[in-house]
Amino acid sequence: MSLSDPGTPLPHGLQVCVLASGSRGNAIFVSDGATSILVDAGLSGIEIERRLQHRGIAPENLAAILVSHEHTDHIQGVGVLSRRYRLPIYMSHRTGLAAPAQVGRLHARVEFRCGSTFKIKTLAVHPFTLSHDAEDPAGFTFHHNGLKVGIATDLGIATAMVKEHLKTCSVLILEANHDPDMLINGPYPWPLKQRIRGRSGHLSNPDCRALLAEVRHDALQHVVLAHLSEKNNTPHKALGEVGQALQPGRTRLHVARQDRCGELLHIR
Repeated sequence: MSLSDPGTPLPHGLQVCVLASGSRGNAIFVSDGATSILVDAGLSGIEIERRLQHRGIAPENLAAILVSHEHTDHIQGVGVLSRRYRLPIYMSHRTGLAAPAQVGRLHARVEFRCGSTFKIKTLAVHPFTLSHDAEDPAGFTFHHNGLKVGIATDLGIATAMVKEHLKTCSVLILEANHDPDMLINGPYPWPLKQRIRGRSGHLSNPDCRALLAEVRHDALQHVVLAHLSEKNNTPHKALGEVGQALQPGRTRLHVARQDRCGELLHIR
């Protein structure tokens, strides 16, 4: 079954694809076959269309875009896609107020509150608060027929609430932004290094490993490491560090890339 055919639910399943992840743009595709959405649209509209089509996904069948926070690498393409495909944009009230003017006119804006579950057609969405230097940053879980997908990127610390929401997920998309030694010894100015390391910054590889060790379980099918720094991390370091939390086990571990879309994951 192709997702270019709208309205046919996947039998008890979900599909997830990280289209891009990193400081130059973020976008994640989530679908149950009947409802397909983007979590963030931080690339140009043309590039997001290209990456969707590369995975056989028709952009015109998207139902909505869900915005985690107002930073440019998460909303660059939001306005143009909303207008081009008449898509409602779901964001919190404070994120909407903080969104830069270049987003422009939206086809429609729907507000949510962190902590309150809502539905986008057939998909149940639960937003939860993250610790990041944005106005009202959110992580998300998606629920469908007993399956659960959790997304938590752009966070400085994994609070007890974050860990609670990420339990029992079939798929986890987690931030593994930097290797601490590479960050400290790297080219960034000291204030930026402090911001990244801070409670409102980004999770390191060891922080991600510790989070995963607490929320992993036998039914966890996939973990995708996201928002890797191009200067302060490598896929090899992230996989080696975070992978320790999955040994032994059958969970597949992936690294999301900035320069190309990831695998289309089928969850059943």
